[in-house]
Amino acid sequence: MPKPATIIDVAREAGVSIKTVSRVVNREAGVHAETREQVEQVMARLNYRPKQSARSLAGGRSFLIGLLYYDPSAAFVGGVQQGATLRCREAGYHLVVESLHNDAPDLPMQVDRMVSALRPDGMILTPPLCDNPQVLKALRDSQTPCVLISPAADDPEHPSVRMDDVHAAEEITNLLISLGHQRIAIIKGAKDQVASKRRYQGYAAALKAHGIPLDKDLVVQGDFTFPTGVEAAYQLLSRRQRPTAVFASNDEMALGVLVAAQRLGLEVPGDLSIAGFDDTPAAARVWPPLTTVRQPMDDMARAAVDLLVGTRASDGGGQVVVTSGSAQHKVLKHELIVRDSTAASVDKPTRARKAASA
Repeated sequence: MPKPATIIDVAREAGVSIKTVSRVVNREAGVHAETREQVEQVMARLNYRPKQSARSLAGGRSFLIGLLYYDPSAAFVGGVQQGATLRCREAGYHLVVESLHNDAPDLPMQVDRMVSALRPDGMILTPPLCDNPQVLKALRDSQTPCVLISPAADDPEHPSVRMDDVHAAEEITNLLISLGHQRIAIIKGAKDQVASKRRYQGYAAALKAHGIPLDKDLVVQGDFTFPTGVEAAYQLLSRRQRPTAVFASNDEMALGVLVAAQRLGLEVPGDLSIAGFDDTPAAARVWPPLTTVRQPMDDMARAAVDLLVGTRASDGGGQVVVTSGSAQHKVLKHELIVRDSTAASVDKPTRARKAASA
């Protein structure tokens, strides 16, 4: 059985120094593009696999990126994790994913233990952990760089990546209004997440811009989970004057609305239009498929990794905003996805009303 190739073999075959091969392996600057390509071709041909321990010792890095989350929406976490994993792999890093309870009494200690055990080169924080002062202090004290995804505000100390939730929610509400809907309900997300507030702000701004009074009876609290979408839908659809459209603050709750509407014998979108937010895989697979906002979760995660490891890949159409501090803050574009769960409002009795009057 042939011996595995070494860094000396690669250097000899490529006609470069061992230090140059090391720089290519560690993705360091200072290597000409043609030389880098030549070394990478030799590495592939010889099936050279550098040892992680050697890379860590040589560069003083662990080549590990941590992703911390506490979010009831598995779809959001899954989207971020997928994007971060792929980008880490491309950059020569590994992703370590950990779930932490945002209200845990020993939260700072948990973060300290994790950092001590893993020695990560950086951390990615998702909501609401990205706004938790205890988590941020623990990482600051350990001198662990971090990038925040969708924080409440731009922090001059920490780079961040987000989308414009307010504008996106306003846009999808405007779509419902353009279809003739006046009684548009909203199911708000988790109270401890700033995205919930921003999406509500966009909804309210769209109504105000069109002169539609904000009816508090059409505002119901959820927490970004499927069961709260079902529960909120039953509340809204049992009212004498029910809404003709519902905007749920994420797709999981929108799917709950869809199930509740079908159980009540309502046609979607004939009797009720439903819109969600995120464009999770399930949104396109249900019937009718959901109108929603495509949140660039994959691109946000990739951008977060790039900010940590100092690479520059495709920014997914985002723009970089530099605050008064040294941190960069990227705002990535969203996309309105119109599918079959929304249609023009028709003033007609619904099946539920017919059944009640029979």
